[in-house]
Amino acid sequence: MKTNHCFKRTGHFIGNPTLAAMERMERYCAAHPGSPSAGRRPELLYRGQLWVALLGPSVEEGIVGIGQTVEAALRAFDAQYLAGLRPPSDRFRRGLYNSRTDRGLMVRT
Repeated sequence: MKTNHCFKRTGHFIGNPTLAAMERMERYCAAHPGSPSAGRRPELLYRGQLWVALLGPSVEEGIVGIGQTVEAALRAFDAQYLAGLRPPSDRFRRGLYNSRTDRGLMVRT
């Protein structure tokens, strides 16, 4: 099976990930120059057969993308980063006490 810098053709890790992961991240960022990954350069970690792209002090407090490949983790990171920039939808902002009567709900004041 052909390997490329410690990765199988499927993209799964088979050796020391540091150099190969950095190269894959560079290729991803070059292919997606306007992405949050390219602009913010999250830290890449390899944990339990999964790649983690992390921006912040910890998984609990930061923005995280997780995937089976470096590219999948970076795509997930981009999606989470962009989701955090969107305003919440009206249904979450309005809540029960500001509900509209035309939907069959009582308006509470």
